[in-house]
Amino acid sequence: MSNKLFVGGLSWGTESDSLKSAFEEYGTVTDAVVITDRDTGRSRGFGFVTFDSNEDAKAAISAMDQSDLDGRTLNVNMARDRR
Repeated sequence: MSNKLFVGGLSWGTESDSLKSAFEEYGTVTDAVVITDRDTGRSRGFGFVTFDSNEDAKAAISAMDQSDLDGRTLNVNMARDRR
């Protein structure tokens, strides 16, 4: 099972460091990235957080899904592989 979470509904002002900080409460975060538009550099409103363990990832989903970060309601679930 994957330890990578999709985080949608991010504020335009949320950066990778603040995303990581918000999720570190639930376990060891190995990577956190806010996806940006390649032309403008502006956030696209979503990102990914990778945890060290699957249990930590599940705990983060339970706690952070539909929670508030930087004034926006987050949608958090397991990331799916690109096809």
